[in-house]
Amino acid sequence: MKTKITELFNIEHPIIQGGMHHVGFAELAAAVSNAGGLGTITGLTQGTPEKLAKEIARCQEMTDKPFAVNLTFLPSLTPPDYPGLIKVIIDAGVPIVETAGRNPAEYLPTLKEAGIKVIHKCTSVRHSLKAQSIGCDAVSVDGFECGGHPGEDDIPNFILLPRAADELEIPFVASGGMADARSLVAAMALGADGMNMGTRFIATQDAPVHQNVKEAIINASELDTRLVMRSLRNTERVLNNGAVERLLEKEKALGADLKFEDIIDEVAGVYPKIMHEGTMEAGAWSCGMVAGLVNDIPTVQDLIHGIMSQADEIIKSRLQNF
Repeated sequence: MKTKITELFNIEHPIIQGGMHHVGFAELAAAVSNAGGLGTITGLTQGTPEKLAKEIARCQEMTDKPFAVNLTFLPSLTPPDYPGLIKVIIDAGVPIVETAGRNPAEYLPTLKEAGIKVIHKCTSVRHSLKAQSIGCDAVSVDGFECGGHPGEDDIPNFILLPRAADELEIPFVASGGMADARSLVAAMALGADGMNMGTRFIATQDAPVHQNVKEAIINASELDTRLVMRSLRNTERVLNNGAVERLLEKEKALGADLKFEDIIDEVAGVYPKIMHEGTMEAGAWSCGMVAGLVNDIPTVQDLIHGIMSQADEIIKSRLQNF
């Protein structure tokens, strides 16, 4: 299947694995790329240029296919060494960077001069248009369904994707609620050139996370996520658990007086405990509503192969029958 996204990134299938904190390691990125999609290493999980360089090298040992590195730009009193991380990416010959968070304009010229393709994650049409205007090659349009940060507009993909298609000239992929062949075909019908999956890729044999995390996803329904930190305008969709319930009680009790320090125990530094140790009640962790569509733990190869073959069947048989 050829789309503007497969041609832009030189990949076989229009399926991207998004950057996920303490999930996007070399093992998963290489598995996705080897299966014909675009795998992604999460840069800030590595933290330092030296560690990122080692992770990129590990991935390059596992695959000769294109893969990306995610760089999320966060406001911070002690920001990561973004120039150092970018230098490592350039020196290693990584062809694609997925940016997220703040506007990446400050770092875009350096990436573009090195010939790197940039796809920016956006939760609105206006942010997508801004990404286009500053020179991003593509955008990942994240609907309200997505795990992690869905923005503050609460627009689901059945509205957001066709709106993006109406306005954008650069290609875009659908993110949020993407899990299978139906997701891919629907996203393309709405104007996208492919899809980005996060939660679905966690529940695979190749994802280097604890088995408890994978089982939590397949045991969850579409009703089991919660939105936290809304009053801080840093909304995050997470899988419900005891820590999330405590966090929501604090939000309700403190209202407009809530500060990040009030919920630090539920959100700060919890990912290693959850993703690697399998301590599922340690805190809040990003998970999409799409968990309700995830019922097994296949290999990445089987997942992507199944999506593409079923997508062909949907297009050639079911839709043509109409």
